[in-house]
Formats: sequence, structure tokens, C-alpha cells
Amino acid sequence: MTDLASLARLDGVAQAELCARGEVSADELFDACMARIDALNPLLRAVVTVARERPRRVGPGPFSGVPFLVKDATAWPGLRWSMGSRLFASNVSQQQTPYGRRLEDAGLVCAGKSAMSEFGLLFSTETLLEGVTHNPWDLACSATGSSGGSAVAVAAGLVPLAHASDGGGSIRIPASACGLFGFKPSRGRTVPASFVSSDFGDMTSEHCISRSVRDSALFLSLTEDRSSGTPVGFVRAPIARKLRIAAWTRTVMGTEPEPPVRRAYDESVALLTGLGHTVEPIAPPLFDGSALGDAFYLVTGAAIAGVVERVDQTRDVPVQHDELEPFTWELVDAFLERGPDALPHARAVFARAVRAYLEATRGYDVVLTPTIATEPWRIGHLSPIHGREELLRRTARALGYTPIHNIAGCPAMSVPLHFPEGGLPIGTHFAAAPGDDALLLGLAYQLEEARPWKDRWAPYSIPAL
Repeated sequence: MTDLASLARLDGVAQAELCARGEVSADELFDACMARIDALNPLLRAVVTVARERPRRVGPGPFSGVPFLVKDATAWPGLRWSMGSRLFASNVSQQQTPYGRRLEDAGLVCAGKSAMSEFGLLFSTETLLEGVTHNPWDLACSATGSSGGSAVAVAAGLVPLAHASDGGGSIRIPASACGLFGFKPSRGRTVPASFVSSDFGDMTSEHCISRSVRDSALFLSLTEDRSSGTPVGFVRAPIARKLRIAAWTRTVMGTEPEPPVRRAYDESVALLTGLGHTVEPIAPPLFDGSALGDAFYLVTGAAIAGVVERVDQTRDVPVQHDELEPFTWELVDAFLERGPDALPHARAVFARAVRAYLEATRGYDVVLTPTIATEPWRIGHLSPIHGREELLRRTARALGYTPIHNIAGCPAMSVPLHFPEGGLPIGTHFAAAPGDDALLLGLAYQLEEARPWKDRWAPYSIPAL
């Protein structure tokens, strides 16, 4: 069972089990992964750096021998670490992160770095450094972002799972657009991995994009910060109790989703009701969506301004205009123009939004919404060469559901329940109270059993070719 398509159909747990039984070696898994990358990556551009040298040591953990990708937001020893930016195009990391050490100990084998938008700022994976990453369901459409490369690599069968990070939806949105499972852990659940500053870092969660729920659940158990709170451990089974689920469709900007998204949402409500859960439509939390979006991008602008300042301090020539994308510079300039009171004001906006969200959802086990308000956009729609105001307007239309969970520190997930005939996948979004990661994973197992998606392969994937 070592041909490319057969191995590509297996999730990470199944590949590790083959390896443990001696039916395939770690070297064979790695070589097959390289062959798959060579076959499809020139078309899809999901992998920006390929790690072709076989590892000298493979950890003995439960994923032993399984190839995966690391999102280029995170350092990995010996590999380029560009964060999607021309500013760091020649940057090579030498140090391993605590998160990376956990992944190595788990037995995962890094096959390369996956594409992302510059610094993860835009929700489309198309950069002036790397070019465009294509959605394997429709090459004219975006893989979204910022973890678009990770989602495309898994959807195309290049790797069974890929590291990703989520500061406002960057795991969940690409998972939705590519027909995959995307889970964002609670704040502080995992050990640290990313470069981001403290201004933005506490909104960013590290995890993975996977095809199976069990890969995601095992990955989380292996990367947990066991010194912080009660560990989740390896959640292995569907939830055994009925849930009270709050549901709404209106975005933070007060708009409704596009008709295909609404149909997918309605089907999800019917599925959950059929499983015995109680789904209650409620009014969305009351807060100013425009103010929240402004605060969100003010904080991201502050984080990037800090990066520019640190680079300026380490070299004779300051960061040049052509080293960052136009949108990135506009975010930095917008932050600097606001003055010293900008960040305290943004944090106050966040605090009010979190209070409103927690109050609206109090007493419910889970919150149900669409993942994104629109169908996945075409390439160029969120290109970094567009002006800031236009990009923020387009982003606000689509991203009406996911960022609040980063701000509030909630676990959340996009589940691939809908594959319209002739269209792109549409994910359904679920969130829970901070710390209730296990509850969400148990629900995910139940949904996976009720509506299996493991054999739903994109047209431009190894199993479909």
C-alpha cells in the first residue's frame, strides 16, 4: 500500500499505524510525500519551501514517521522563515520553538513550509513574494487565508495534516474553503510557537488543519501546555449528551450571508436537530462591528510596526517601501497616525465586545454560525495591492463570525458538512466557552460520523487525478 494515491487517502493516524506495523517505513512515507509535492505543488503553490533531506531522527511518538508541513509563520531549524514577506525572503531560522520540539517528539516529520499571506494579515494566500496559492476545488478561486498553503496541501493529499495558526479565522476559514476540519484551541491551550508580539500574540492560536477529527484531537493532545489549567488529553469519541446550541446568521456588520451559505447553515441546523440537540435562534451579540474591525486592524498594525522597528534597529538601512506589501504599510501608517492612546482604546473595544458575546451566549453549550458569509472568493479579490479601505470593506463582508472567538479566547472550529454540486465546500462554524475544547471535539466526532467527508476529494488532488 505504498502507491501515492493509496497513502494520500490515509489520515495521519492511519499512516502512523502502517509505519508502526512495519508495512511501510518512515523513509517510504517521506519519499511518497515528496513525490506528491513534486506532482501537484507546481500547480497549486501550497508549499513555499520543500525540506528534501530525510530527517536523521524520527521521534517515537504516536505520529511517528508521518510527514506534515509547518506554516511559514513559525520558525523551523534550517528552513527559510519568510512569513510571506519580501522583508524576510532570505531569513533562515536556526532555533527550534517549544511547539516544534513537541511536534518532533510526536514523530512528525517536517516536509517543508506552507504558504501564507504576508504576516497573516489578509484572508487570501497570494503574496508579492510567493505568488498565488490556488484552491484545489477551483483553480480560479482563493484558498483564503492566512493558512491557505496548509489547507491546500491537505485538501490536495500532499500531506495528511499541516500546522496552521489562527488570529482571526486563519485556520477555520481556509478549512471551510477547502473542505477540511479546522479547529482553533482556547487561548493558552498550547505551548508557544509564533513570532508575533504580545499586542497580537494572545489572540493567535497554534494548531493544525486536518482531514480527520482524530488527527486534530491527537495533535492537540501532543501540543498542550500541561502547566496551564486542566489538560484536554486525546479526545477519542463522539459526545454522549445532547447540547443546547445558540444560533444566528447575522454578521457583526449587520448583514446576512449569501444564499448558498444560508442553505448550508439551514442544513446544519436540521442535522443537529436530527441528532437530538436543541438549536435555538438568538439575537447576535450587540456590539459595534465597525469599531471592532478598526480595533482589530489597529492591533495588527501595531504588531507589524514593532517588527519594522526591530528590523530598523538591526541594520543600517531602514525597511524599504518595496520590502513590504502596500496593504501592510497602510496598516502600519494607520497605527502610527493614531498616537499613544490607540492601543488602550482598541483593548477597550475588545473588552466591550467580549462582554457582549459572553452575555449573549451564557447558558448555551455551543454557538452555531456560518464560518464565512460568502462563498470563497476568486483570486485577486483580496490581493494586497488593493487599497486599505477597499480591502477592509471586502474583508468585513466575508469575515463576520470568526474574529470574536480569538478576542474572547474561545475554542472554535469549522466542520466540512457541505459540498454543493459544482461548487466549493462550505464549512459550518461552532464555538464554545473558553476551555471547552473537549466538548467541541466530541461534537466534531459526532458530525463526522453523521455526515462523513473523508472521501470528498478536490478535483486537483492526488486521489482524484
